[in-house]
Amino acid sequence: MSGVALGDDAPRADAPPHTSVIFIHPDGTGLGHWGLLRIHAAGPDGELAWDRLPAMATYRPHMRDSLAPSSHSGGTVHAYGVKVPQDSFGMDGAEIPVAASGERLSIMREAARAGRAVGVVNSGHLAEPGTACFLASVPKRSMTTEIVRQLLESKAEVILGGGEALFLPKGVAGRHGVGRRDDGRDLVAEARAAGYAVVFTREELAAVPAGTTHLLGLFAETDTYNDRGEESLRERGLVPYPAAHPTVGEMTRAALRVLAADPDGFMLVVEEEGTDNFSNTNNASGLLEALRRADEVIAIAEAHRAANPATLVLVAADSDASRPQVVAMPESGGVIVRDKPLPATLPGDGAALDGVDGAGTVPFLAAADRNGVRLPFAVAWASHQDGGDPVIVRAAGPASELVRGNLDNTDLYRIMYVALFGREPGAPRDPRAAE
Repeated sequence: MSGVALGDDAPRADAPPHTSVIFIHPDGTGLGHWGLLRIHAAGPDGELAWDRLPAMATYRPHMRDSLAPSSHSGGTVHAYGVKVPQDSFGMDGAEIPVAASGERLSIMREAARAGRAVGVVNSGHLAEPGTACFLASVPKRSMTTEIVRQLLESKAEVILGGGEALFLPKGVAGRHGVGRRDDGRDLVAEARAAGYAVVFTREELAAVPAGTTHLLGLFAETDTYNDRGEESLRERGLVPYPAAHPTVGEMTRAALRVLAADPDGFMLVVEEEGTDNFSNTNNASGLLEALRRADEVIAIAEAHRAANPATLVLVAADSDASRPQVVAMPESGGVIVRDKPLPATLPGDGAALDGVDGAGTVPFLAAADRNGVRLPFAVAWASHQDGGDPVIVRAAGPASELVRGNLDNTDLYRIMYVALFGREPGAPRDPRAAE
């Protein structure tokens, strides 16, 4: 089955000019994830870029038929502002949802219709739902080649991530691997014909010339990371993030160079997918690197906002993946001691423990505290699943005053809508906005 018909994207001037939104989605990050990164990267007395965002609220992640979301239902709620069933990818049953605005369009498609430049960045393959749900609607998440077709045909100004294989015909060799499409279409060639500059490497991304208006980046056959457990990576001689691929921060900088040239503003959705995938494989070292990369994106977005104050920076996940916990105690207890291999499980309760290279390896060391002391810690896991626990929303810029208290997942759409259009979803349009 092919995808569904998309809504009316005919241009309409209905938004105040010059406002922009950068929505950063570090997938699967709950409060424990950020606490883990803070201790490791900044120390127990330090601050992350995430910590410095001034607005904060908790977030209820449930779906219409489930207390815990899926990535595709979570992405759909962010894109449309309404509850959907858990197995939804830009759809509500057999139809595209009617968004909170009353339109059968995602907020990104409304932004594009209003003349804003739009873009998506993902460290995973480009059919990942945290970004793709803003531009694609399909009956099943597994319809990855159809999803990327819709991404390209949306004419979004920026599309950056992995998944080259999804853009090429089956058996056709690309820069990173072999194509998987059954329809015979070469979307890379179609992108070039449509006016996209197409890049495949970190070096090509850095060399994109000023004045580029449409940019497609395909930086891996599938994902730009290897989301396996530490032991599996070690056996295969792999690392979590190969150095050949650009980081999500480098992709974000490139996206902003293109999108920020639009005088009417833009909407950019950025997803670090590895925060979820390394959590679900219970790989603490991979997770820490993914979190560091996500925090770098926040710093990049905040630097952009400092120079362009009419920009909302909004940060939220849709679930708490695998719920990592920092496990630490005085070294005199003999369980978590620097340079001493950890037990496979925490004595007394059986929780699996991770050290720097997985189970049975030495503990991590925190960055120095204010007294210059570095203390050891391990990471324990609750599960291999995305949970229904509340997550944290952080924000700065226009409409960030709405980020307070206890939010529902549908409220993220509302906050972005107010920032972009200057009114609540469904409120009458100010006729002066088109002047």
